[in-house]
Parts: sequence; structure tokens; C-alpha cells
Amino acid sequence: MIHNQQPTTDNWQQKGAICMRHETCNMKQRFLRSGQLSIQVLLYGAITIIALTGFLTWTDSVIDTVYRESDRAQALAIAEAGIEYYRWHLAHAPQDFQDGTGQPGPYVHEYTDKSGTVVGTYTLDITPPVQGSTIVTIDSTGKLAANPDIEKVVRVRMGIPSFAKYAAVLNAAVRFGSGTEVFGEIHSNGGIRFDGIAHNLVTSAQSDYGDPDHTGQKEFGVHTHVNPPPATGVTDTARALESPPNDVADRSDVFLVGRQFPVPAVDFAGIASNLSQMKIDAQASGFYRPTSTTLLGYEIVLKTNDTFDLHLVTALVAAPSYCSNALSQDGWGTWSISTKSLLGNYPMPTNGLIFIEDNVWVSGQIDGARVTIAAARFPDNVATRSSITVNDNLLYTNYTGNDVISLIAQKNINIGMVSVDTIRIDAALMAQNGRVGRYYYEGPTTSPNRDRCSPYHARTFITSYGMLGSNQRYGFAYTDGTGYVSRNLVYDTNLLYGPPPSFPLTTDAYKIVSWDEVK
Repeated sequence: MIHNQQPTTDNWQQKGAICMRHETCNMKQRFLRSGQLSIQVLLYGAITIIALTGFLTWTDSVIDTVYRESDRAQALAIAEAGIEYYRWHLAHAPQDFQDGTGQPGPYVHEYTDKSGTVVGTYTLDITPPVQGSTIVTIDSTGKLAANPDIEKVVRVRMGIPSFAKYAAVLNAAVRFGSGTEVFGEIHSNGGIRFDGIAHNLVTSAQSDYGDPDHTGQKEFGVHTHVNPPPATGVTDTARALESPPNDVADRSDVFLVGRQFPVPAVDFAGIASNLSQMKIDAQASGFYRPTSTTLLGYEIVLKTNDTFDLHLVTALVAAPSYCSNALSQDGWGTWSISTKSLLGNYPMPTNGLIFIEDNVWVSGQIDGARVTIAAARFPDNVATRSSITVNDNLLYTNYTGNDVISLIAQKNINIGMVSVDTIRIDAALMAQNGRVGRYYYEGPTTSPNRDRCSPYHARTFITSYGMLGSNQRYGFAYTDGTGYVSRNLVYDTNLLYGPPPSFPLTTDAYKIVSWDEVK
């Protein structure tokens, strides 16, 4: 028999105690779980706040950087506007380096936007060209009105190019024979036959022309008679492949940079200096000598101590027996000094201009000088035009543009018969109405047995460092081996923007030589 058993008090208490223990445990567990969650929330919240703060800081930094870069770009644009403004100013007043004020700088200008609001300022610091140079240096500092702490500085060097931009520039058809090596541009208003090596561009104003050294069809304005590789040597007869209507061949064995024709003619009348004005300038603040009574001329020997010796030429070397003007050249002679007398030693003139109203012989060396030696007689008469002769070395000490010589002759620039076997001429050479070159001095013959102009008929090596301009056909050698066998023409790049005193400039506006962001 089963009886329903009623719980006792002890059982109820026991069960209650158990129940109470379970509730307490649950509450403790719930409390612990709640505490752990709060710590996690706090931890994640802190991390989120830190991350958000960092992100906001980074965002603010990026935005600030963007704004600063934008301000810098605007400041740079303002600085460049200052450069463009002064470039425009120089186009209208090429010799004004004081911003039209007549006062020393710096010069501050407001920069406005299209509505007339002042956006910032640019400040110009202008350094005029040194004597003998056309290069002006301009520092333009751009600032923003909204952020004056930011500034950008642009430095630009501008210059007017001179006509001394070629290794050789001619106004007539010309031939550069084998043995000639030219480092620099060559241009002729006539045609060019080039049988040497050209390290720069060769140009002619002619599309084609009749080469005066042979008969036959016309050839290209710039052509060569050097046989194409693998053949060697030179063919003197007209070259069909160098004549129209054939295509112009790539002769990179001769023209290392190339050849172009026709191109616009060079204004040779503009290259020829105004000799009458040079005479006036020399009489005012240079060195001037009138026509000598002997009608032979003067010798100038340049010194490295900024002086020069002046000699009166009293006699010339007589031509040897049977040495004569075989080619009937105008003005032929030995052009070599036999006797002379010293007139004195003189300081280099302040304006660097020496003007002799007679024939002149020049030699020597300079160190830190800039000098132009001009020879001309007035009134201008074809029969009495003056020439300049160089029979010995004419040298620079520095090849950085500090040393500059120019020889400008009314007629010819000569190399005389009794010239040194190896000669170097550091100068810009300009023959206004004649030619740069050497007269023909005939070599010995066996039938009949005559020395003629020997031993001076053949010379070994000539180097021209600078440039040469010749109104007529240039030449230091002849096809029979007389003259200078090897000839190097090297262009002095310093002449372009730092020409010799009174050397003619082009009519071009100022050109930017260099551009630098210095801040």
C-alpha cells in the first residue's frame, strides 16, 4: 500500500535552501556577466573614441595639407605672374631694370583676381646684366593675402640672344672641305657643300644651287661629295644622289645631327656691326687710332694684365721669288709683319672697345677681359677698306665666358702667309664685306723647279674657338693641299647671351635662359 507522504518542515527548508542557493548563484552569475559586458563596452568605446579621434585628426591634417598645397600653388602662380609681368615690361623698355621707378628695388605689386579683389602680392628683385652680357636675373616672391606665411620664390634668367649663335654663318655659297670638323651650327644664305664632319645642324636658305666647284646639275642646298659608306673618299663631280628630285639621303656619317634646307635667310646686314657707331663709342670712352701715315697699319698684342702693346707696322714680309697671286685674289699679299715700332703699352679701355682706322694685326692672350677690336676706314671706300690679320695665337685664359674677344673687320679677317704652323684663335670673327680665311700661297713645282711660296704654303692645324661670320666664301685651305690641312671650328656657347662689347644683337625679345623655384 502506498501512502501519500506529506513533506516535513525540514524537507521544505532544505528545498528552500537549495532554491535560495540557486537564485543567489544565478544573480551572481548575472552580475558577473553584466560586469564583464560593461568592461568590454568601455574598452571598445575607448578604442572607438581613440580611433575616431585619430581619424578626425588625420582628416583635419589632410584637409590642412590640401589647403596649404592649394595656397602654395596660388603663391607660385602669383610669383610666376611677376615674372611674366617683367618680361612684358622688358619687351617695351629693354634697358629698364628699375621697374619704371628710377629707384632701387625691391618692387612690390598687388595681384588681383578678375573681379579686382586683391589676392596677394609679388615682389621683384632685379639684378641687371653685367658688362658685356644681356642676361638679367629676376627673383619674384609670391604671397597670398589670406595666408601671408606662405611664400614662393621663382628665379628666372632672361637674355637677348646675339648674332653669335653659329659656329659659322655666311652670306654666300661655301665649301667645307675634307679635314674640316665643326662643333656648332652652320648656316649659309647660299648653298653649302660639306665634306668634313658636322657635329651640329647644317642649314641653308637655298633648296638647291649650282655648286661653283664643278659643272653639272644643281645639288641640294646642303650636300656632300663624301662617298657613302662602305665606300671612302670624296668624288668631286656632281652627285646625282645629292640632287633633286631625289629624296634627301640620311648622311649621318657626315651630318651627325642632320641638315635642313631651305630655311629662312639670316639678315646678314643686321649681323654686320655699325662700325661708324663703334668709332664714335671708341672715341668717347674706348681706344681710337686714326689712319697711320705709313698706310700699313698697327699691331695689337694683348696682355694678361689687362693691357695691350700697340706697334706701328713699318714693313711687311716680301713674297718669295715666284710666289705670286696665282688666283688673282683681291687684296692678295703676304700680310706678315717684317718690321714694327712700339708706340706704347695701354690699359684695356673701360668699354672694351678698340677702334683702329687702318689695317690691324692681332695676337696675344687675355685673362678676364672683354674686348672688341674693330678695323675700318671712313668714309667707306671699297678700295681702302680695312682688314684684320692673325698670324699667331690669340688666346683666352678662361673658357667660362669671362674672357671674350671679337674681331670685326670692314673687309677681311686674314691668316697671313708667315703664320704659325699650328694656330688657335679664340674669338668671334666677323668680316663685314669680305671673307674670313687665308689667301692662296702656291706650293713648289717641279716643272719648272720653283719653290714659289714654300715653306709657308702648307700649314698643319687651325682651331677657331668662338664663331665666324663671313660675307663672302670662307676658307683656310685649298684643294691642292695648301693652307691649313686640318681645321676645327668650335662654337663658344657663352657668346649667345654674353657677346663681346658692341657685338650686334638680334631683334628678338628677351628669352628665358633658366627657370628655378628657389623656395
